[in-house]
Amino acid sequence: MMTVSLNAVFGIRFTITKEECFSHDVKYEGDTIHVSFVVIKVNSGWPSTHEGVDLVVKGPSGDQIHVTRDRISEKFSFLANKKGEALFNIQFEQHWLEVLADRQSTVNEGMSQKAVHKALYEAAALIGASLLQVFLLRRLFDWKLAMPRV
Repeated sequence: MMTVSLNAVFGIRFTITKEECFSHDVKYEGDTIHVSFVVIKVNSGWPSTHEGVDLVVKGPSGDQIHVTRDRISEKFSFLANKKGEALFNIQFEQHWLEVLADRQSTVNEGMSQKAVHKALYEAAALIGASLLQVFLLRRLFDWKLAMPRV
């Protein structure tokens, strides 16, 4: 989650697979820009060598304002020296994340099918049990009516 503040608060949430860029227009010189991010790790069978991201914040002219390497969370702020559109270039080193997302999608689809099949089996069992109860009750009452009363 990255937060940019200029008298109001904006939040941006996105999933990064390789490299993502976004920009924010600074209206006034001297504004304080607050940035924070957190990498959320997903437990999986895929081996992960490192979990951090590389964050490079650049100004409108391309000069580097802030650089963070291989961090899973960071919070910092800086002053905008001149107004304009600042480019935040986020380079992400976790190439396996895209494959992991595809794998989780496949697992979720499989689990969804299993849940549907289980629900169908449960419904069939419930209908079968209801029919058996009706049959047994009818048989019981037919037997009771056929018995001579003393």
